[in-house]
Amino acid sequence: MDDALDHLALLSRLQDAFLAEVRDADPETPVPACAGWRVRDLVEHVGSVHHWAAAQARRRPETPLGPGPFDLAPFYAEHAAELRTTLAALDPDAPAWTLLAPDDPASTVLFWHRRQTHETLVHLHDLRAARGYAVRDVDPVVWADAVDEVVTVMAPRQVRLGRAEPLALPVALRAIDAGRSWVLGDGEPAATASAPARELALLLWGRLAPAAAGVVVDGDADALAAALARRLTP
Repeated sequence: MDDALDHLALLSRLQDAFLAEVRDADPETPVPACAGWRVRDLVEHVGSVHHWAAAQARRRPETPLGPGPFDLAPFYAEHAAELRTTLAALDPDAPAWTLLAPDDPASTVLFWHRRQTHETLVHLHDLRAARGYAVRDVDPVVWADAVDEVVTVMAPRQVRLGRAEPLALPVALRAIDAGRSWVLGDGEPAATASAPARELALLLWGRLAPAAAGVVVDGDADALAAALARRLTP
């Protein structure tokens, strides 16, 4: 995790951007990255996840929200504010229920600062893509942190839960505009995939194919294809 980032401030800014899109979007517009979803489904998902994450940070069961349908902008605004208020009120180092192993020392409230920042960022991409344009106003450092979260948290969790097998051929990832690199999997990389941090993050989250992301592969291109074919994220 990039400790220099103020994830709570980033979360607030991204939630504001998401809410602005919600107010202007047609709820029935299809969301290309989320098969079968329309904008309504996406907004209800993100608002519900914010509500759930706030409960996880407090270590309390969430209060059911009901089946809907909801008035989208007020629904999202309410639960975005609930999450921000909850996280701001809690000690970042306090224990929390997280996606990590129960005995992981990083299972703290701070986990949710970062996780919900990237949850909102990826779905802001989805919402803007549904409306025909892209997220171009987020610093590469933030996108690089999203890559780091997949490599260090999401992909290992998928293996730990038995949802994916460990990679037989590890892949190095290089964010050419953020000065950072990672190895996806354990061992000597069979290939290096280089691209801007934004494109790498969206690649790992299944939002872009390598060609669309402009990825340059040095080494075994099949190793990258095999890695992306695994369930790297939930």
